[in-house]
Amino acid sequence: MARRLRPVGLDFLESAPLRLVFDTEVAAPPSAVYRALAEEVADSPSWFPAIAAARPTAGGAGREIRLRGGVVFQERILVTDAAERYAYRVEETNAPGVRALMEEWLLSPAPHGAGTRVRWTMAAEGAAPFRLVMRLARSGVGRSFRDAMRNLDRRLASSPAP
Repeated sequence: MARRLRPVGLDFLESAPLRLVFDTEVAAPPSAVYRALAEEVADSPSWFPAIAAARPTAGGAGREIRLRGGVVFQERILVTDAAERYAYRVEETNAPGVRALMEEWLLSPAPHGAGTRVRWTMAAEGAAPFRLVMRLARSGVGRSFRDAMRNLDRRLASSPAP
């Protein structure tokens, strides 16, 4: 059963009671990483193992993300700064205990030459059991992010640029 979450603004990325922040570098340029994140939503399961299915909604203004294990997110896209920033908040979910959830992907040229520095922030608010689970899951979420970025990098390296 989906529940509507509290709508939050971009300031929530800094003020949320729980923030998980991960970063890594990939060899692909920011434009290719952005395209995979923001424009090729339906392909996300091919490189992000935690995602079972993904599709754009509301004419591209939203996304539906289904995670392995059955959690579903109905998301509203808030920021689409090509090759730099992609942010969205969860409007509805069946995940228990969460009250507000927002994610942001920041892309910048890698400091050591070619490639992209990818920073993923998950900002959340929820009941005490939700916060505890998220804190305990931090290392697993980080590993999932790093695996996804490695997968995406391999995928982008093997596909021709548009």
